[in-house]
Parts: sequence; C-alpha cells; structure tokens
Amino acid sequence: MTTVESLAEIAGMQPVPELTPAGRRLLDAASELFYEHGIRAVGVDLIAERAGTTKKTLYDRFGSKDELVALYLRRRAHRVRAHVAARVEGVPPGRERLLAVYDALESWLRAQSRGCGFVNAYAEVGGTDHPAIAVIRAEKAWTRELFADLARDAGLAEPDQVAAELHLLYEGATVVATAGGDPSILTAARKAAARVVAAAA
Repeated sequence: MTTVESLAEIAGMQPVPELTPAGRRLLDAASELFYEHGIRAVGVDLIAERAGTTKKTLYDRFGSKDELVALYLRRRAHRVRAHVAARVEGVPPGRERLLAVYDALESWLRAQSRGCGFVNAYAEVGGTDHPAIAVIRAEKAWTRELFADLARDAGLAEPDQVAAELHLLYEGATVVATAGGDPSILTAARKAAARVVAAAA
C-alpha cells in the first residue's frame, strides 16, 4: 500500500454512497450550483429543477439540504485526494514529493472558477453545527497528515513540525488564491516550502 493510499484510509472519510440515477442527477446538479453560486444562495427547488426531478425525491434520497451539502463536499474531497495522489505518486520517493503537493494544489485551483470549494463552504457554514464542518475539517487533517507522512518518508528532521509549517503555507496560499484572487501566491508558497524542506534535510 502506498503512502497516499494509506492516508486515505487514516482520514476515515466515508465513501460516497451508491446512488440511484435520480440521486446522481441531484448530487451533480447540487454540486455545480453550490460551487458556482454558494450554499445559502441555492435552494432545493432550484436543485430539483436542474436535476429534472422533485423536492420529494431530494428529501427521500438525502434527508435534507444540509446532508446534500456534506455529500457534495465529501465527493469533492475524494476528487481532490485522487488529484493529489496522482501528482505525488508520479514523483520518485523523497523530498520532491512534499513539493509535488503544492504542484497538485496549483493545477487543481487553476482549473476551478471560484477557488477552493472547502474555503468557500466554510465561509458560509463556519461556526455552526452544519454537517459539512466535519467534512471540511477531515480534509484539512488529511492534508496535514499527508505532509507528515511524506516528511517521515523523506527522512526529514522533526517531521511533525515540518508538516505543520508546510500545511500552514498550503492552507494560507489556498485562502489567498481563493479570496484574494491571486494565483501567484501558489508559486510563492512552493518556494517557501522548498526552503522549509531544505532546512530540515
């Protein structure tokens, strides 16, 4: 089992359940609408209309809009992890794998129209008991543990401290690129990360 595969299990995120065709259409429609327009701006009527089904079907399949939001983020998390895993595993084991995480972040965010979906979601539901909070926090924990595991694999000194610093750079760059609209910060974060890694080698 590879490092990234083992970390996916450590994170403990439940897989996206198998859905009926109507359920898949609802999740696809909700995912597009939540990301493009925001969670609170999108109602269940619009989701059902976009999916070509009914509100009753939405509630039958997902229970509530809040649970649909959490599932949207959980599926997004799986896709982000697969993207990161592919980038990291394409690099030979060693220090460069830590920097490959930043390369994955840059390529992912450059393909997104509104930056990080988790940052955007937290801006709307943070400070509440919304079920999406647990999904967002699990994703952040997975990223930090990924850095720690890769730092240990690379034989760096104080891998947990290195992971904390790399994670701070990663999340800070994600927020600035999303909220500040400045993708150049991703390059700056990678350069800073390279200095952290070199200092711990």
